[in-house]
Amino acid sequence: MEAILFPGQGSQKVGMGLNHYESSDGFRDYVDEADRLLGYSLSDIMFEGPAETLTRTEFTQPAIFVHSVALFHQLQLNPDMTAGHSLGEFSALTAAGVMDFETALSVVALRGKLMQNAGDVNPGSMAALIGLDDKIVDNICLEATQIIQKPVVPANYNCPGQLVISGDIDAVKKAVELAKENGCRLAKMLPVSGAFHSPLMKPAFDALKKKLDEIEFKDPKFLVYSNYTAEPSESPDVLKENLLNQLVSPVKWTQTVIHMEKVGANSFIEVGPGAVLQGLVKRTLNNVTIGGHE
Repeated sequence: MEAILFPGQGSQKVGMGLNHYESSDGFRDYVDEADRLLGYSLSDIMFEGPAETLTRTEFTQPAIFVHSVALFHQLQLNPDMTAGHSLGEFSALTAAGVMDFETALSVVALRGKLMQNAGDVNPGSMAALIGLDDKIVDNICLEATQIIQKPVVPANYNCPGQLVISGDIDAVKKAVELAKENGCRLAKMLPVSGAFHSPLMKPAFDALKKKLDEIEFKDPKFLVYSNYTAEPSESPDVLKENLLNQLVSPVKWTQTVIHMEKVGANSFIEVGPGAVLQGLVKRTLNNVTIGGHE
């Protein structure tokens, strides 16, 4: 059984999608349509940068989404199941026909702006922790929260021994300190514009909920796994609720790919810029086929 995976923020790079744009009419149509719908040239930012502009959340998210969905349709894939990492969940839902491209792009563009703004209103940070068990990281976050009296939480369970934490800047710094005391192999602050997948994204949550409430989700053509639960659902209402909740909750990626394998997935194909998810699957599962299309 084949599982298609869609990347999230951090997979962007200047020049992304240019080769497909120049060689595929279908890919070009999606990118040109995105430029028209957004009212600015996303393609210029994707193809020419500069990197400082492309890495702004409000541009990164639409760029990765458009690249991923356009490539999925160009390849004419028909998987058994799909999942996306954070932003990639929008790509997964669009690939499965739960939202059409135009609707999903409008939500992604809004989400990017809301998350950028939430980072300005509630300054926060994130840090990568490598070499600790999930439970130890959970406890470190609880301890740092109690000491600083401000929140820090697990944000991404990426693969065994690789987690990202998120929250108040001082609380994240304290958690990094505690992680090193607990023998963490690598604990470093990340250059991000906000505390994604944490309670500090609440301002973005409220506005995104209002937008999603206006949209009717359709039945998925194939199983879509949600970051919030690490489980699939065929219910449009559940998929919508999970999509909203992941904004302020951890991305359960490790659990997702394990659950996919348990129901029969033996081929994992990443579709979109970069190869981050391929690496995470390799560190999580054995005896599966892993590949990708950039």
